Formats: sequence, structure tokens, C-alpha cells
Amino acid sequence: MKERVTLTIDKNLLEKVDQCIDGSKIKNRSHACELLLLKAFSSNRPRKAIILAGGSDPKFLQEIKGKKLIEWNIELLKRHGVKHIMICINENDKETKNILGDGKSFGLFIDYNEEKFPLGTSGSIKAVSDFVTETVIILNADELKNIDLDDMYVFHTDGHKICTIALTTVHDPNNFGVAMLNGNRIITFVEKPLKEKAPSKLVNAGLYIIEPEVLKYIPDGFSRIEQDVFPKLATEDKLWGYIFSGQWFSTKTTESFNQALVEWKGL
Repeated sequence: MKERVTLTIDKNLLEKVDQCIDGSKIKNRSHACELLLLKAFSSNRPRKAIILAGGSDPKFLQEIKGKKLIEWNIELLKRHGVKHIMICINENDKETKNILGDGKSFGLFIDYNEEKFPLGTSGSIKAVSDFVTETVIILNADELKNIDLDDMYVFHTDGHKICTIALTTVHDPNNFGVAMLNGNRIITFVEKPLKEKAPSKLVNAGLYIIEPEVLKYIPDGFSRIEQDVFPKLATEDKLWGYIFSGQWFSTKTTESFNQALVEWKGL
């Protein structure tokens, strides 16, 4: 819940606040002040994140612009105040642990949950439920994204949301789950629609902010968050979309990886 306040601020300081406003990423003075205060009181930002890296083929260890995909994701989290990361990996994936270690080289802590068998995207989250004791950022390891997580968190906390999905715009949505929205509330996802029949061009960017309450929507055993959890949340009007304009690349195909190799600008 937001409250309206009146502040008296030094003119020179106010000019610096105004310099942050770009009309898009930071829309106005109120928005700028909110983000600056959030960064100043960094203890209020999410401190925990889960990186989903449990596939048998660790494509997230491929390099783009001098860093492995998963390292770009760790850097994104660190820049926005995350201190503790849980990485869900296949139990046979020793390489990831050897490369990333305990996280000290990144200036944070990394733990691992080694999965003996595939659990699916939400099954992996349920398996580390003891870690989800507060607001947590969830993200896929094999995508590149430049998202202002502070701004996304401000959006998430407005109205006591329990699950917010980052949504990005794509030119041709027929290879993705496309969001159907009512305002910022997600009604449903339409899987791989024809371009001319897509309800929007907004697709799931593979990054979420969740509250512990979401755990009760995850079934035991193998489950996929896209098919088994999001529809339940949408039915109860508890699924929200945060639309961002920063770079995003899926690297699941050779074509998309090569595109990211050329176009990714870094963080």
C-alpha cells in the first residue's frame, strides 16, 4: 500500500533526483525517490535467489562476452542486493560447482541442491522450501536478461502480491507462452500462438519474484511452474506481470544463442 507524503528537499538534491528520470524506466519524481530510497535501505530488497540449473545439458556454462550465462545472472542478482543464492543442479553436474564454488569470488554466498532425478521448474523450488522463508527471486540459468530488479520489487510489493513474472516483448511470439493480461494481472498464458492470433507480444522472461505462500500451490514431486502453478495462481487473481524494456535473450536454440553472442550489451 502506498501513502502520499509531502517533502521539503534541497533544490540541488532535487535536481539530482530529476536527472534520474527518463520517462520510461524511471517515470517521475515519485518513482525516482522510491527507487533511491529502496537502494539506500538495501535491507528491504530481496536477499535470496534461486537459480534453476537442473537440466542434464548445462548450456548455461557457455560464454557470451567473456562470462558464462550463469555468471551474468549471478552478477545481475548481486547488483541488486542479493546476498545468498541457491542453485538447483543435476547431481552429476560437478563442473558448475567447481566453477562457481561457494560464491565468495562473486561477493555473496552460493549453496547447491543436487537433484538425483528431474524435478521440473517448480519441483526444484519445492525441494528447497526451507530456503524460501522470505521474498525470493527465481530465475532460469540459461537466459540473458537486464532487468531493474529494484523497480520490479517496488511493483511486486505494491498491493501485497505473492507472485510477479517478468514479461518481455518479442517480435514473433509463436515459440513462447504469451501472456493475456487484464491491466497488470495475468489471466492466462497462451502457448505458442500464431503471430496474428497472439493476445500480446509479452512472454515469460524466466524471472519471478515470489513469496513463501506460493509453495502451497506447488504439488509434490515433478512439476512445471508454467503448467502446474501459474494457472492456479491466475485463477485466484494472484499472478502479476511486470513489463520491462531491458535486453533479454533466450539461448535455447543455436539461432538465439548466436543472436545473443552478437547483440548482448552486458549489464
